[in-house]
Amino acid sequence: MASETNLTAIQAGAPAETGGKTVFKILVAISVCHLLNDTVQSLIPAIYPILRTSFHLNLGQIGLIALTSQVTASLLQPLVGLYTDRRPQPYSLAVGMGITLIGLLAFSMAPSFGTILVAAALVGIGSAVFHPESSRVARMASGGQHGMAQSLFQVGGNAGTALGPSLAALALPKGQASIAWYSLVALLGMVLLANIGTWLSQHRSFQLKSFPNDSALPASLESVGHRAFSNKKVAFCLAILVALMFSKFFYLASLISYYTFYLMNRFHLSVHDAQLHLSLFLGAVAAGTFIGGPVGDKVGRKFVIWCSILGVLPFTLVLPYANLLWTTILSVVIGFILASAFSAILVYAQELVPGRVGAVSGLFFGFAFGLGGVGAALLGKLADLTDLNFVYHVCSFLPAIGILTAFLPNLEPARTKSSAGQPSAA
Repeated sequence: MASETNLTAIQAGAPAETGGKTVFKILVAISVCHLLNDTVQSLIPAIYPILRTSFHLNLGQIGLIALTSQVTASLLQPLVGLYTDRRPQPYSLAVGMGITLIGLLAFSMAPSFGTILVAAALVGIGSAVFHPESSRVARMASGGQHGMAQSLFQVGGNAGTALGPSLAALALPKGQASIAWYSLVALLGMVLLANIGTWLSQHRSFQLKSFPNDSALPASLESVGHRAFSNKKVAFCLAILVALMFSKFFYLASLISYYTFYLMNRFHLSVHDAQLHLSLFLGAVAAGTFIGGPVGDKVGRKFVIWCSILGVLPFTLVLPYANLLWTTILSVVIGFILASAFSAILVYAQELVPGRVGAVSGLFFGFAFGLGGVGAALLGKLADLTDLNFVYHVCSFLPAIGILTAFLPNLEPARTKSSAGQPSAA
């Protein structure tokens, strides 16, 4: 009976060895590591001026550096997640951060443009290794509060994204070699992630003791875990979630990338004042990211997805017609509401495909990276052909895609029905 109880706990995503308690020290540690990882990621665009001066690069070459980093960070994540689902690697997080460290050192010592591309690829690979497995760590340490854990994890990333450019500003006057100092950020991350790897290894050892006949525990759990829906239904639901991700990240790209230019062009703000407005918006995004997960734990993921995507539509439709005061207010409201969707979407997808936390996390984090980059590029091209006012009018309709949420099943009743059909662990 004890093994059956542990099996139920592991299937639910709760760490069996903690009796279902939330391991806050691990959650805080992995959130800090997310901050460190995304600080390094956001350093790369911020050091483009250094690289452009050192190597006399044109904008096309700068774009190639960005493409190399984004492609490796986006496309490799699902593959890494799929691999670690089947062959857990407790210390892969520290190894991934080590690859990032090597990438930073390569940036600081690169003698040619080709070496810079290799360095960008290494930093992207480090990020690809980090996100799927760290999302799994957050889920394992959540004690069943999966939304809260993912939100805390993602807020660390948001903070790192905001911190990176500020740190890079310190290096700008000192040249290419000063980039090496930021490898200390990656080194700190390696130390923390090695400790997390030890916790993961102990967690894994406990599971194997509970199920000594399971030589491949994740595959075994997948085979006995309940699938409430057919593969066709799961694929349909995942396609809807991807469409919702498209809506969210394309709209956020319009604000994150071009909001300052929009304010400067329409309301004749200075660069400094426009950046302050952008900071308010990014602060609202961080708050929304944190709130979305715990609310989803309380009221259900589908409800949060409804409110976050479709619920923001009235505000986005009004924004292009608002004066400066209301533009500021509406952007904060939009950022807060829309950002709350990602935690709910990610946890919903993890629960939709049990036993594939790494692959699902890698897929959706990869989409987040890719859609943000593609959205910024396409919307920038549209702005060149028309103007930013037209871009914001077009983007204001994107949250209407949230109506697709109606086709998503409510997983809470499905899980209740599933557990009702299983023998009691008592």
